[in-house]
Amino acid sequence: MKRRNWRGAKGAQEGGYGEAMTTEDKPAEVPEGAKQAGNIQSRWSWVEPSVWTSRMLTALENGVKGGVWFSLIDKVASKRNLMAATQQVVANKGSAGVDRVSVERFLERAGAEIEELHRGLRDRTYRPQAIRRHFIPKLGSKELRPLGIPTVRDRVVQTALRNVLEPIFERTFAAQSYGFRPGRGCKDALRRVDQLLTEGNTWVVDADLKSYFDTIPHARLMARVGERVADGRVLELIESFLNQPILEELKEWTPTEGTPQGAVVSPLLANAYLNPLDHAMEQRGYNMVRYADDFVVLCHSEEEAKRALEEIQRWTAEAGLKLHPTKTRLVDLEQPGGFDFLGYHFEQYGQDGGKKWPRQKSQYQLRERLRGKTARNRPGSIEKIVAEVNRTLRGWYGYFKWSQPTAMQRVDEWTRERIRHIVRRRHKRRGMVKARERNEYNVAWFAERGFFSLWSAQARWLQSLAGNH
Repeated sequence: MKRRNWRGAKGAQEGGYGEAMTTEDKPAEVPEGAKQAGNIQSRWSWVEPSVWTSRMLTALENGVKGGVWFSLIDKVASKRNLMAATQQVVANKGSAGVDRVSVERFLERAGAEIEELHRGLRDRTYRPQAIRRHFIPKLGSKELRPLGIPTVRDRVVQTALRNVLEPIFERTFAAQSYGFRPGRGCKDALRRVDQLLTEGNTWVVDADLKSYFDTIPHARLMARVGERVADGRVLELIESFLNQPILEELKEWTPTEGTPQGAVVSPLLANAYLNPLDHAMEQRGYNMVRYADDFVVLCHSEEEAKRALEEIQRWTAEAGLKLHPTKTRLVDLEQPGGFDFLGYHFEQYGQDGGKKWPRQKSQYQLRERLRGKTARNRPGSIEKIVAEVNRTLRGWYGYFKWSQPTAMQRVDEWTRERIRHIVRRRHKRRGMVKARERNEYNVAWFAERGFFSLWSAQARWLQSLAGNH
């Protein structure tokens, strides 16, 4: 469908030359259908345009027959979509997979690679390679987190697949789901939690799905996908990704359940599987806020919270999932203890509001990142060290500036103390920082060297908010 340019009509209607228009001068009114098309394109501005044409977006908005989409494989395999997917994969960078082909090397022969992928998807000869798995430590824990790394070519195909499928499922996703969705994120989920808490929902179901991404039943997941997608070749492609072999050191094995962590399509599939839970809780009047597999339900009373937990237990059991027996609990926010959600700790909410600050793991993660930048034997000027530290502090502040001011003060002082140790070492002083150094290298001394104080930044921000009211 050829896209019309309505800007000229709008400019004429507004009288671009400053003169009043006569009836004869006025342009014809824009048809209602055209306005509707413009609104649709605006709402779906994030979709891949090489796939989602105006005609397809209109079908998406109006709904296809039976809510099921057919004939999608040609859109997945189109060269334009594969090229767009290549650009997305290159932008995300990432490591090489089992074939040791880096993003840069793939890009060097992108034309031939895309031609081969196009032909393989069209002829059903494409087969994903094994996923390279390695483990990374969980900060603040002795546990290890598995990370799967598909090959670059498989990431390109998965991205092309996501470009096609994401709008189809996004149209059905519930409002209380915030994770891995276009135009939504952690801050939106946190704002919603804070709103519900201040409205008096101080009984919380703090839910934890045990190893969610690794335990999603394949058959039930495919059945859920099949509720929206009826193209057998697309379904086969999804199954091939679910059944990709895992290469762990020298051992290769094939998973029988779960969706691989690190795979491009995994977040979308994981959201699709939990989408019925979102709608079930909403229909029963529960205030649930979910970010991927991390979710809370905020209630007015203990009885409501117990009923909500029973509903979640019933649904997860029927879906073949498990709640963590010790991490899933009921929390009364009018009592000490609180709960963690998306990096924050919430506590003691009542009629006068409540408190929140970075959870213990979030604080530990920040300190681990700063330790390397503030080692006592660090070379370079103090100003250079401060500039490097500031980059980390500014990013952290952007997410945690809604915390209690005391949390900001603690981070400021801990970081200053680390830098004081560097200065002491350069002056060949031994032992711990003394009171005289704290006086000598005080807050003003750090300010002169451009140190980014979290507490000062937050104070200025809060003052600006108060001024706007």
